[in-house]
Amino acid sequence: MSPHNNALRHALRLETFTIAWNVVEAFVAVGIGLYSGSVALVAFGFDSLIETVAAVVLFWRLYTEYRGRAGSEAAIERVERKASYWVGVSFFLLAAYVLYESAETLVSRELAHPGPWGVGLALLSSIVMPVLWRMKLRAADAVGSRAMRSEAAETIICAYLSFVLLAGLLLNYLFGWWWADPAAALVMLYFIVKEGLEAFAESRGEHCSCGCGGGR
Repeated sequence: MSPHNNALRHALRLETFTIAWNVVEAFVAVGIGLYSGSVALVAFGFDSLIETVAAVVLFWRLYTEYRGRAGSEAAIERVERKASYWVGVSFFLLAAYVLYESAETLVSRELAHPGPWGVGLALLSSIVMPVLWRMKLRAADAVGSRAMRSEAAETIICAYLSFVLLAGLLLNYLFGWWWADPAAALVMLYFIVKEGLEAFAESRGEHCSCGCGGGR
């Protein structure tokens, strides 16, 4: 097997892990968030679920190249653009939800009770995501994939969200600061809207100008 195909196999394994992780993370975060009344956890969970779509599309692209189906590249590009558009729509719907729920919580001064499970999830994600991001960047360079570098950028944004979530949950859990949870969710708005705008740009065939590099 050629070194390039070996690199593709490694990249596919990383995307498989990303998909599995995000699905589990999404359902756990949303479940705990709804049970405890944490808008930050719910937002984090839905963000993970939306990002799963990008990982699935990238997996398809890499698998098609691995199998040597070059003729399918144009079809994949069309699907990727459509997926990017609906991902962008989903991010803005999520932003509207976070804004509404955060404002309502700040007005009502409702205290969320995320407990140690919510804190543990945020802590674990804040450790795993940066490591996964670096591994994806190396894999993207090995296969020469601009798309994978772009998807890796979503992984590091997920890490930022994890840090914000962890800070908000800890302040809430340790000190009972009721405003910390909605405040953390509002900070997440910046990253959520940013991802939505980038998804719309991708749907128009535009690529990021943040050092994504060359390649496919």
